[in-house]
Amino acid sequence: MLKIWSKFPITFILNQKCFSPNHTILLKQQLVSSFMALFKLCCIFLLGFLIALILQIIFFSPISPDLLELPPATSTSNNQLQRVTKLGEGLLNGPEDVAVDENGTLYTVTRDGWMRRLHRNGSWEDWKKLHSQTLLGITTAKGGGLIVCDCDKGLLKVTDDGVTVLASHFSGSEIRFADDVIEASDGSLYFSVASTKFPLHNWYLDLLEAKPHGQLLKYDPSTQETSIVLDGLGLANGVALSKEEDYLVVCETWRFRCLKHWLKGESKGETEIFVDNLPGGPDNINLAPDGSFWIAILQLASEKTEFVHTSKALKQIVANFPKLIELLNGVRTKATVINVAADGKIIKRFDDPDGTVTSFVTSALEFEDHLYLGSLNSDFIGKLSLK
Repeated sequence: MLKIWSKFPITFILNQKCFSPNHTILLKQQLVSSFMALFKLCCIFLLGFLIALILQIIFFSPISPDLLELPPATSTSNNQLQRVTKLGEGLLNGPEDVAVDENGTLYTVTRDGWMRRLHRNGSWEDWKKLHSQTLLGITTAKGGGLIVCDCDKGLLKVTDDGVTVLASHFSGSEIRFADDVIEASDGSLYFSVASTKFPLHNWYLDLLEAKPHGQLLKYDPSTQETSIVLDGLGLANGVALSKEEDYLVVCETWRFRCLKHWLKGESKGETEIFVDNLPGGPDNINLAPDGSFWIAILQLASEKTEFVHTSKALKQIVANFPKLIELLNGVRTKATVINVAADGKIIKRFDDPDGTVTSFVTSALEFEDHLYLGSLNSDFIGKLSLK
């Protein structure tokens, strides 16, 4: 019936002799009036939707952003990271960090909550299950075991006997984004809190807001107390001690720099820039045997989306839509690792410029003339010969 009726347009009906001219005019006026009413209703609905969206973006946005200047694109990349050997491929789900103990056993933590270790004979072992998907930085403990940063629980110590929570609160608040940790020879633990405002799964909002919410904390095992070392850091990330332990270095990811904080000597307690204007956001940092440092570098913005970070309005819009954040986030597009001398000068740089073999490399650790690479976007540990 509908198919038959569709063959007779309204103009045909209006032109039939059964309608008088007055009736035809009246019917046309009624149709126009109905159409205009429907159009006004649609406009009101659309206007209401836009107003609600604007109010959501302006007054209920999860961020209160500042502008951020990203580092210029560099053309000095290479493909050295495409030469990596894949260790534990398929077994490891996002191994963010790596550590090696005095026996040469390699440890890592994965997104499924496992702490796994690679023995010298090449065999992998499921060592400890921590039932957490938020395990990040790790370091070996002087007395055995590992110190682990858990974004949900805080700072942990893991041994063959079990798990101990060392620090879960600071200044009356839960430590919700412990990121990286290093142990000094006296047993003190220096660890970063990436953000006191945003949790791990929303870390990119900290970058979009571009306001410093990061901290560097110190845990004293003799008193079991936690104290503040540095505050107001831009997404505090990797932490490393110098070879002489006279200073430590902490990475500020979205400030594209690392700070040096003096622990000994005439400058004790002072903080200065160690290296800045990096080609990307520094993630984890590790001391090399020669006293230099290996730093994993992140591509924070996808290609041709850098302009978003120069507009507060665009930042607020993006922050309300997770899919837009995914498009903006560039960490999975490439991989970069740099070697920085003790004087802050870049010595070496290794890349996978298009993420062909590895991307989102978050840590680089040198051991026995090889570099071991952690990544949140890989199912393996990368091993790269330095000879």
